[in-house]
Amino acid sequence: MRHTISVLVENKPGVLARIAGLFSARGYNIASLAVSETLDPTVSYMTMVVEAEDEKILEQIKKQLNKLIDVITVTDFTKKEHIDRELILVKVEYSAKEKTKLEGILNKYTAKIIQRKGNVTIIEAVDEQEKIKQLLQDLGRFGIKELVRTGRVAMTY
Repeated sequence: MRHTISVLVENKPGVLARIAGLFSARGYNIASLAVSETLDPTVSYMTMVVEAEDEKILEQIKKQLNKLIDVITVTDFTKKEHIDRELILVKVEYSAKEKTKLEGILNKYTAKIIQRKGNVTIIEAVDEQEKIKQLLQDLGRFGIKELVRTGRVAMTY
């Protein structure tokens, strides 16, 4: 099962490497990772989606993270009210007669065209992971040429 965890860390060189090393050494997988500095430039906010088959593994992951000296706090969103989003950029190719179909798909989702050049377009979408997955399935009929994803970010209410 996948769990979303946020980690506030000191914004210093090597912190990300230490966290990645912790996961690697124990055989845990990070399914997605998003990191950026907070309002305080000395602190970074990491959002990780981790795979943990049961609560014991998830608790072990959180305990190991809390042991790292540069970690300030660890938050598990599993049982908390929160919102999460993922950003994607998708490049698709379409013909003139498919333009209406493409626009219809984009209107179903929180997606928009941000760049057009000839019959190639780049689409931006920000939404929950399940809706992103559905959008990608719908865009698949046009032939996705390229895809870039940020990974999940999350925040409690």
